[in-house]
Amino acid sequence: MSRPCAKPYIGSVIADPSAVADLEAGLARTAATQMTFAQALAWFEGALVEVRALCPGFDADWMEDLESDFAIARAVNGLPPA
Repeated sequence: MSRPCAKPYIGSVIADPSAVADLEAGLARTAATQMTFAQALAWFEGALVEVRALCPGFDADWMEDLESDFAIARAVNGLPPA
């Protein structure tokens, strides 16, 4: 049974918003929430190195990758296209 979504953006992009709530609850219980800032930064840097090794052009123009997200956010919030 699906719960009503309090976040319209999530509900318009993800078919089952309750899955997001389950994911967030699971993440809240993980050791990741116990990391210090330095540990989290080290983890992020390691992950970014791995991503760049797999896809060298990954962050060449990261703002371009966000354009579709911005368009969805504008539409969901009733704003005109940019």
